[in-house]
Amino acid sequence: MKIKFLLMLTSIFFFLNACSKDDNEVAETLETPVANTAKDVNDNGFRAKWYYVSHSKSYLLDVSTTADFTSFVPNYNAKEVTDLNEVVTGLTGGTQYYYRVRAKNETEISGYSNVISVVTTGSSGIPEDPTFLKVKVNKLANPFFVGMAIKASQLTNGSPYDIILKNEFSSISAEYEMKMDQISTASGVYNWTVADKIVAYGNANNINVHGHALVWHNSVPQWLKDFSGTDAEFAAEVKKYITAVVTHYAGKVKSWDVVNEAVDDNGGAMRNTIFLQRMGPNYVKDCFQWARAAATAAGDTSLLLFYNDYATSTNTAKQDKVFSIVDDLKAANVIDGIGFQMHNTYLSPTKAQIETDLNRAVSKGLKIHVSELDIQVNPSNDISTFTNERRLAQKEKYKEMVKIYNALPAANKYALTIWGMKDNESWIPFNAELNHPGNDWPLLYDSNFAVKSSHTGFLEGLD
Repeated sequence: MKIKFLLMLTSIFFFLNACSKDDNEVAETLETPVANTAKDVNDNGFRAKWYYVSHSKSYLLDVSTTADFTSFVPNYNAKEVTDLNEVVTGLTGGTQYYYRVRAKNETEISGYSNVISVVTTGSSGIPEDPTFLKVKVNKLANPFFVGMAIKASQLTNGSPYDIILKNEFSSISAEYEMKMDQISTASGVYNWTVADKIVAYGNANNINVHGHALVWHNSVPQWLKDFSGTDAEFAAEVKKYITAVVTHYAGKVKSWDVVNEAVDDNGGAMRNTIFLQRMGPNYVKDCFQWARAAATAAGDTSLLLFYNDYATSTNTAKQDKVFSIVDDLKAANVIDGIGFQMHNTYLSPTKAQIETDLNRAVSKGLKIHVSELDIQVNPSNDISTFTNERRLAQKEKYKEMVKIYNALPAANKYALTIWGMKDNESWIPFNAELNHPGNDWPLLYDSNFAVKSSHTGFLEGLD
């Protein structure tokens, strides 16, 4: 009987010890919760939700106005909640918020969940900042040109385009009407009419004119595509064109994109264009040398020459190739700056990627032109209307881009150019390759010429 009693006590001891051990193991491996999309969103708050975590007894909820949770909404810094949702109140309408949760079991706390972003409905009651862009820029210690891509048809005196351009912008770039296929109609024959109108408008209104672009593979006139002469004669035709254009606009156009998009997207190679095929791998340098020589011969010694390309912040192989070309041009003393197109999205590139890209140009002593800025809000084609959340995300991305640019050394700043005025006239929504025809809102003004939150974001980036 005594032996049976001892065996019973031993069994109880091992059972309790096992239970204790199991409890400790559960506590040590408390799973990280998964947060759900907010529900019941209104002007003043929303319902935060998350999935159940086994063995958790409560949850710690954080709510912030910043994605990195550097500050917290009052009363929502690790607020303990025993349910799987919490109604968050006391918020501001039309404002971006973020929330995350941790699971808790006695003294054990899990890692942070995924972060959920939510924008309260309505508006904060604060209108968009109506300050004119160039007015605020010109008050900076180190101002720069604020540019806009334009079409000649928009330059009618008194039109909404004209009024906005004169009030807000200090530089213009022709969206397509100063490219080779628009000007060159045959060998040595040029149609200056439309390009002259753009340049005259800028000169008459004290607006800088940036020339875009002398050589681009997508603007080759048909007669040059069909050119049957030798490769040397083909190169001579390109030289003749560059010389004629730079000479015609000497003293009137202050800068040119000499070559546009010469680098392939897939790795560090030259784009396989008609210019590469017929003029060889040194064609970029040849074009820059011809442009420099033409400007010098015309007495235009202050003309700035740029190389222009896109997606170099996220494509490091392409970035490396661009800078290898730039190094060669700089060694030949024929380049002044780089145009970074920045057709970005509200998610990409990151701040660090943009800074790395631009700082490579800074380290080489080159001027920087953010030459074709727009910010897509629908890159995945997942929205059919311009949501409040995307509106504020776009505002923050414009603010980030302007802040990065404004922080550059004064000697490296040239211009920050927005690629189009109104959302409904941007190239972005109607580009088949981007797969969301009609559904994007990438610019600073809506279809009625009203300033958007992105415009306010630009202004805030100057603070």
